[in-house]
Amino acid sequence: MSAGRAFLIIAAIPLVSCGAPLMKLPSGPDGTPVDARQPLAEATAACKAVSTLTAEIGATGSVGGQRFRARLSAGLSAPASARLEAAAPFGAPMFILVAIGNDGTLVLPHDGRVLEHARPDAVLEALAGVPLDAADLRLALTGCATAGDGAAAKARGDDWRVVTDGANEAYLHRDAPQGSWHLVATVFHASRGGGWRAEYREFQGGLPRSVRLVGAARDSFDLRLTLSQVDVNTPLGPDVFRVQVPRDADPITLDELKRARPGVRKN
Repeated sequence: MSAGRAFLIIAAIPLVSCGAPLMKLPSGPDGTPVDARQPLAEATAACKAVSTLTAEIGATGSVGGQRFRARLSAGLSAPASARLEAAAPFGAPMFILVAIGNDGTLVLPHDGRVLEHARPDAVLEALAGVPLDAADLRLALTGCATAGDGAAAKARGDDWRVVTDGANEAYLHRDAPQGSWHLVATVFHASRGGGWRAEYREFQGGLPRSVRLVGAARDSFDLRLTLSQVDVNTPLGPDVFRVQVPRDADPITLDELKRARPGVRKN
């Protein structure tokens, strides 16, 4: 995959509505202690085998109280590399973000601005509200969890298992007693900004084709992603995760980036 194909295309336009209800997760008593190692292994076998991911993504939702609709493409590689590029209606890209480990660089060609050597999760939070670095973004798009080994889980009826990892919870579900287990939601209680949750639906080959990311804080983020043309484990060369910084680019801060938030229009 060339650097030009590993990109995030955002074309922001107003939405009519973005208040769809969240997935109804089991609640109530703590549940029955159960060993969920086998369900967890089954639910995460496909995503744990993903080393690279490219996909076309249709996105709708809101960020910071502002609505948008986007047509996306993404390229990600384990352990922690990503390239995201936002195409403008014409001319140069709206922005280019590359990240390797904890080092991220964002270029805004139309504005002649650059943010160098910043934490990728902080940059993505400023752009789209989601506090994810490259490794977390790959896990979020593939429906994977870092929820321990499942040995000390809780059963909520026959078809739900809740696996905890510190303050976080992974919800496993199957549609029938003999059906396949899927990780359908992860709730992050300890994340800054009041926590957030990820929801997964429409599985194909063990990977979700519908992902929803929702912040717990009011007017933080609510993003619905529909994945298509998913390609996994195709090698991505090092050029994908490099960006040319113009010599005359002026620096931009995270606060300035959050206020500008290219690609998202005010209501």
